[in-house]
Amino acid sequence: MYQVLEELNKTSGISGSMVVGDDGIVIASDMDASFEEETIGALAASITSNIQKSMDRLEQAPLSQVTIEATSGKLFFAKASIGTLVVSTAKDVNIGLIRLEIKNAVSKLGINK
Repeated sequence: MYQVLEELNKTSGISGSMVVGDDGIVIASDMDASFEEETIGALAASITSNIQKSMDRLEQAPLSQVTIEATSGKLFFAKASIGTLVVSTAKDVNIGLIRLEIKNAVSKLGINK
């Protein structure tokens, strides 16, 4: 799992990645030391849970991926059967490339739904 995260982080613009359980516990991480992993894990679980509840109310398909854009960078959350793949990037990245690499990483991890 760590090897897949390390490979993902070699993608231009990606600064770190982690797999977080639905309970917010970090399963595996390859994040920059400036990130508080436990905090990101808890927030990832909360964010994806709240968005999924909203999607359920709208009778939409299950949540697959969410992108949050901020002034300093982007966070991508990709839903998986064991939790969520969280990817942190710079603000100016090729979003299509990042999404493709996330899809490939989820597939390699064998955690696709």
